[in-house]
Amino acid sequence: MAFHEIRFPANLSFGSVGGPERRTEIVTLANGFEERNTPWQHSRRRYDAGVGLRSLDDVDTLIAFFEARAGQLHGFRWKDWSDYKSCAPTAVPGPEDQVIGTGDGSTTVFQLQKTYVSGLQSYTRPIRKPVAGTVLVAVSEDPKIEGLEFTVSSETGEVTFVLPPPQGTRITAGFEFDVPVRFDADTIQTSVASFQAGDIPNVPIVEIRL
Repeated sequence: MAFHEIRFPANLSFGSVGGPERRTEIVTLANGFEERNTPWQHSRRRYDAGVGLRSLDDVDTLIAFFEARAGQLHGFRWKDWSDYKSCAPTAVPGPEDQVIGTGDGSTTVFQLQKTYVSGLQSYTRPIRKPVAGTVLVAVSEDPKIEGLEFTVSSETGEVTFVLPPPQGTRITAGFEFDVPVRFDADTIQTSVASFQAGDIPNVPIVEIRL
C-alpha cells in the first residue's frame, strides 16, 4: 500500500457529490435520556466520482486512473470543489487566513490546519496535502518568503521555518489543499448502452488517514 502524489482528474471530480462523515455512538438510557460519544477525533469524507462523468472519454480516463491505483490499494489526491481553500470558496487565499501555531522561540515546524467555526464551537482539521505553490505564510502579520524563510512539504503539510518564530508570535497561513483518498470499491461497472441512456456508474471515494 502506498500513496500516489497524483490528483484525481479535477474535471471529473467537479460535480461530484460528497462531504464529511462523523461516527456517533448513541445509547438511550432507561429514563429516555441519551449518552452520545464518538471514537473519531476527525471527520472522514466520502464522495461519488461517478456523478462527474459526462462522456465515454471520461469513463476511459477514470478506468485508466483506477487501474493505475490498483483499485483500493493505493491512495491519491482529490479536489473537493466545495472545500479546497483556507478561506471562503469565493475568496483568494491570503497569508493570514488560518492560525497554525504560536511561536515559542524554539519550534520550527508547524502543521497546516483549517479551523471551522460555528457560534462558540470550532473544529480544527489538519491539512496533510496542500497544493504545491499555493501556501502563503506570515508571522505576526509579516509575510514570509518560501524557499528563503520557510519551506513547506506538499506531502505532509508541514511548514518548516529556517529560524524559529519568536516567543508569542502568531503563525498564520493561507493555501489550497487536496483530500487524501482511495477508491472504496474494487470494481467499476459501466457500459456504453447504460451510459448513453443516462445511467451514471457509482464510483465511491473515501478519505484515508495519514
